[in-house]
Amino acid sequence: MMRFSILLAAMTLPMIAAPAYAAEDTQFWVSEALTFKADDNDSITLDFSQRARSDADSGGEQSLNRITWDHRIAEGVQIGGGFAYLKSEVDQELRFHQQLTASHGILQSRTRLEQRFFDNADEPIWRLRERIQATVPLDADKKWALVGGAELFFHLNRARPSDKTGLAVMRLQGGVRRSLGKSVDVQLLYMRQQTFRDNEPDTFNNVPWLSLNWRI
Repeated sequence: MMRFSILLAAMTLPMIAAPAYAAEDTQFWVSEALTFKADDNDSITLDFSQRARSDADSGGEQSLNRITWDHRIAEGVQIGGGFAYLKSEVDQELRFHQQLTASHGILQSRTRLEQRFFDNADEPIWRLRERIQATVPLDADKKWALVGGAELFFHLNRARPSDKTGLAVMRLQGGVRRSLGKSVDVQLLYMRQQTFRDNEPDTFNNVPWLSLNWRI
């Protein structure tokens, strides 16, 4: 709980200080996830995402395809990794990641390290992502739940002259999850994404995000 409070405060303060003239746009994301349970300790997840982004600074519409393997090393603790392919109207990206996920009660935290290879950069961009999420059941059958989360993105190097290091992106999310069966659920979130920029106003994205999750 202490970690959650610190992270929430770290995210909220920059938003409070954000200038009123910062640029904003609205996007719409749809995603699908399919998780296979290989054995008692291992699972494989396939993620697909379609992102309608009209703002030119975002690179236009984008699609993401990702595969992740997770291995349980202790109760509530998993390590894993995988890779993703992303394509937008302006570039393509091959992304590798390694992650540590921990769950306790209604809270889940994830630390993910990414290596991002762009077709317009000579070397990979290294990025660290720290996420914490709370899922609160709303009924005795746990068919409905409130979901809230926060994630910080840190750029660790410069692969291009225009790249920023340090805290680069912050995401705040909130919404509801509905169980449609023993292994299927649908989730609708609102996400507020802030991109920090040097010597110019930050940008904000308002994102309704619909996702379908299926576990086998």
